[in-house]
Amino acid sequence: MSTAEAKKELAKEFSGVKYILTSGMRSKLLLAIYDGPKNLDELRNELKKPSATILHGLKELETINLIRKVQKYYELTSNGFLLTTNMVKLIENWYAINKNKLFWNSHDLDGIPDDVLKDVYLLKDAEYVASTTSDLSNAFNTYIKLISKAKKLKIIFPIYSENHFKHLIKLLNGKKLKKLELIVSEEILKSIEENEMLKKELINNKKVKIECVERKLKVFLTYSEDFMALTLFFKDGHYDDSQILIAKDKNAIKWAKVLDNTYKK
Repeated sequence: MSTAEAKKELAKEFSGVKYILTSGMRSKLLLAIYDGPKNLDELRNELKKPSATILHGLKELETINLIRKVQKYYELTSNGFLLTTNMVKLIENWYAINKNKLFWNSHDLDGIPDDVLKDVYLLKDAEYVASTTSDLSNAFNTYIKLISKAKKLKIIFPIYSENHFKHLIKLLNGKKLKKLELIVSEEILKSIEENEMLKKELINNKKVKIECVERKLKVFLTYSEDFMALTLFFKDGHYDDSQILIAKDKNAIKWAKVLDNTYKK
């Protein structure tokens, strides 16, 4: 299929999606039934709308094969379930982006592949932390406090920062951190090798595993079994250590693992 044909097909499909999303009642009915089959009384009580309005919406959804009536209950068809699942994902993506819009709007997202970025809804519970004029190191100090409790750390390391390395070495020399995995660019690895102290404490450390990639890294991702932390670059190419996204839920850690594996490949 050519690009023009693909766009034409997408436009046709969009008209169907638009038909659902431009109607509050149709959208709400799909979301209500998504939890499980419901009868008219249950839908009326949940949506707080008269029977006539609900029945009209149900009839519209039945016509396009998104729901079906089984005895007294309305349930999603397979098409209806797939569409509603993606509608929920769209809503959660919107929420996740809007919740931390200051973070997403001010940074370059080129370092996050499209396949990973489309699942940003997994970060909907992430917390945005920023430095302030009265505390310029707030984001960095929050990060250091976070990693100090980890037993294992995996980091996509896009910058050469002796300040970061110093804290990591301190943790490696302590009893808590048992394993550190770093993904760095060829340029960063070369800089580490040229520093005798870093070469000794990182490259020659049995607790540390370093993977080198050819591509330039544009994300600073850190994660463990208990958290993930993300910092990015400004759109002008400068690294931003004043804003950080932190999450401690399983969905966010899952998102971090996928991003990490993408770079490893």
